[in-house]
Amino acid sequence: MTKLIFGVVADDLTGGMETAAMLVAAGIECGFVTDPDLVRGCGDVPAIVVAQKTRVIPASEAVSMTAKAARALLARGARQIFFKYCATFDSTDQGNIGPVSDLLMQLTGAEYTAFCPASPALRRTVYNGHLFLGTELISDSPKRNDPLTPMTDPDLVRVLQRQTRTRVGLLAHSQVNAGAVSAGRTIAEAAAQGIRYFIADAIYDRDLDTLATLTCDWKLMTGNATIVQHYPDIWKARGLIAAARRPPSLRAVGGGGVVLAGSCAERTLEQLAEFEKSHPLLRINLLNAEDAAATVGDALDWARQRLRNGPIGFATSDTPEAVKMAQERYGREGAAKLAEAILGRLAVSLRSVGVRRFVVAGGETSGAIVEQLGIRRLRVGPYGGPGIGTAVTEDEDPLALCLKSGKLGPVDLFATTLEAMLNPEAVN
Repeated sequence: MTKLIFGVVADDLTGGMETAAMLVAAGIECGFVTDPDLVRGCGDVPAIVVAQKTRVIPASEAVSMTAKAARALLARGARQIFFKYCATFDSTDQGNIGPVSDLLMQLTGAEYTAFCPASPALRRTVYNGHLFLGTELISDSPKRNDPLTPMTDPDLVRVLQRQTRTRVGLLAHSQVNAGAVSAGRTIAEAAAQGIRYFIADAIYDRDLDTLATLTCDWKLMTGNATIVQHYPDIWKARGLIAAARRPPSLRAVGGGGVVLAGSCAERTLEQLAEFEKSHPLLRINLLNAEDAAATVGDALDWARQRLRNGPIGFATSDTPEAVKMAQERYGREGAAKLAEAILGRLAVSLRSVGVRRFVVAGGETSGAIVEQLGIRRLRVGPYGGPGIGTAVTEDEDPLALCLKSGKLGPVDLFATTLEAMLNPEAVN
């Protein structure tokens, strides 16, 4: 059996799917499951992603769920565990990046690890330990208004240190730029002084290549999906995997198509506005949706009248002002759970009336919908760019899904992705 080179634990489903899609695009066969119990049945593959909805749940629960996923991957002989989180380091002072990393250090026996959320192509960069979105510090960007993980401190060394007792240091850009061998010496010297966690500066793609070379043999690495793209060539060069194969296309899926959006990110709001120009879109106001069952029933009646004419959409997404009003009524977590409950139940009802193609916007929303639909395993297609990871269930009556981060993707993603699910061969 092929040795499991890379075992990924992802803290949400959108990021997990993006990671798997990047590996598939590089010719790496990759299993994708949402239930760690299915890891043993993933077959003869060099990479497996376990994606779970752990980003914003209580830290103790996130640690417990991650432990089960990591143990399943290690039982398969995983050469390296990779903890995948968001490019904007979404977390709070209570976790969950720090507590989960503490757990993974213990399970893998790693001496130290690095944190690399940077995605230069998307202008998410880290310099002097500070996270930037374009030219703005994360704390000056729209992320400061995130309804669940507002990022108000750009200093990631400081952010992570509040989440863990493990000492956190910086691998500065000058040290990364000096190359993998030199950076390795720098880390070893700092580790001798008791530092075990390193926020890695990264501004350019070449920085990610250096960091991938540096960390390829580590027992544990953490970061955003972007650095994962730099590992396959290293594995091939070292003979760890056979020559890559052309990634197979996903099977075509017909049936109705819908957009389900729960993200309140600016990009999602732009994508909804674009979709609404040519498709029916029902905006669900949480202030008028306290009875989730009734809201779903009304939405389904609305859908039945329109589905025969093409794709439709539903959104609980709203402006920061509207989100604040909903949080004042239901509480921060209560508002999020209400939105997830409505969209999750709606997904199940839509499947019952013939919908087979789903584009879902938002990591937490994606997790809720996949859970409600009872999906535990997916076949992921090749990466199509930021926010464009697609997958198909392996049932006789398959569902096609695109689970996208709220912050990513082209403005016309919703309609074009639903159309592409009808004929994936045309896309590849």
